[in-house]
Amino acid sequence: QMQLVESGGGSVQAGGSLRLSCAVSGYPYSRYCVGYFRQTPGKERERVAAIYTGNHRTYYSDSAKGRFTISYDNAENTMYLQMDSLKPEDSGMYTCAVDSLCVPDSGLAGDPAYWGQGTQVTVS
Repeated sequence: QMQLVESGGGSVQAGGSLRLSCAVSGYPYSRYCVGYFRQTPGKERERVAAIYTGNHRTYYSDSAKGRFTISYDNAENTMYLQMDSLKPEDSGMYTCAVDSLCVPDSGLAGDPAYWGQGTQVTVS
């Protein structure tokens, strides 16, 4: 059974840091694309970052570049998103997602096959 278990998130002041994690289990293949989407009320869901587990190629949104770092631990099957220099506009519901492949230049496709439960990030 496919499961994405998320942890991290919370409230932080602007300029602070948070680390999100997403543990993946039950996926039938060792190589896949995993990343985060962010959802804010009144706005469209947007990609934040993604990584392909096969070669650890990373993908970032323009807003995440230079401040966020995505990584993947093959031994733990866990993806991490280190978020530094956080801004109020980074606030939202962050949801981990998995798909079989990463889309060139974008990372996760618009509607990945598997989703986590989401974790709230609030930057004030």
